[in-house]
Amino acid sequence: MLLSAMHVTLPLLTETDFPAISRDELVTLQVNLGYRCNQSCLHCHVNAGPKRREQMDRETIDLVVNVLDKRKIRILDLTGGAPELNPHFRYLVTEVAKRGVHVIDRCNLTILEEPGQEDLADFLARHQVEVIASLPCYLQENVDAQRGKGAYSNSIAGIEKLNSLGYGKTDSGLVLNLVYNPAGATLPPSQAQLQADYKARLGAQGICFNQLFTITNMPIKRFGSTLISKDVFGEYMRLLKSAHQANNLDGIMCRSLISIDWQGYLYDCDFNQMLELPLPLRVKGRPHLRDLLDHDTKGLPITVADHCYGCTAGQGSSCGGALEE
Repeated sequence: MLLSAMHVTLPLLTETDFPAISRDELVTLQVNLGYRCNQSCLHCHVNAGPKRREQMDRETIDLVVNVLDKRKIRILDLTGGAPELNPHFRYLVTEVAKRGVHVIDRCNLTILEEPGQEDLADFLARHQVEVIASLPCYLQENVDAQRGKGAYSNSIAGIEKLNSLGYGKTDSGLVLNLVYNPAGATLPPSQAQLQADYKARLGAQGICFNQLFTITNMPIKRFGSTLISKDVFGEYMRLLKSAHQANNLDGIMCRSLISIDWQGYLYDCDFNQMLELPLPLRVKGRPHLRDLLDHDTKGLPITVADHCYGCTAGQGSSCGGALEE
């Protein structure tokens, strides 16, 4: 069930004692192509849904391609919403794939079953796109509770379609990784153990995948609002802080990734984007994609707040799952 009124979490996060960190070499552009989605998941930190209309335009998408060329960035990580619903998604993938850029599609799986997307899986396979797909549990009742009735069966159908093309199979070259998010205000369990459970449960249905990524729920937007409504926001923050591991700081994603919103503005990560905390690049106005054509980001300080503890708690959390076991 969606909340009727969204609680603002940023004022609860800005006073922080999170350690100061800075940027390394830029390896990945993570581009949010828009907030439109065919689902409205409870844990979604983007507040994506079917009624959202924000989408990246063709001019900005061409600028993404130019920045990849100029900075020689080799990984493009596409997210949303459902990034595939952007009308320029296939154009962008085609342009960067032929340049040898590795493309990641953060797919919710159910989009593969949507009208008009019947050939999407074939398109992804043809361009060797890595699929990172959200499947918050291997049990139907838990997935449907988080993502809506029918989400589990449609997700399984989507995986089966990808498997039929070779995704998730050894030596196929087509990578399918799944993502787990906790159902509530808890840290993810051991990624290695949970991956073994997923492989056993889904394997019994004839389903295969490469890796499972566990990602901590961030106390922002829809999930953060839920925490406030249930009066457990402070308790969750204490959990994250008490589980902080300093050795996770070297591997957090913001050191080598820049997040781009649907208008082309720059952020240290997807979570800072949702909190509207811009990348601290010294330029006139808000830092924008076009600024990456002429400015390096190595050594820049990273904007931090209390939500950053979500990336360093326990085994750590990043766009590529746990940082360590």
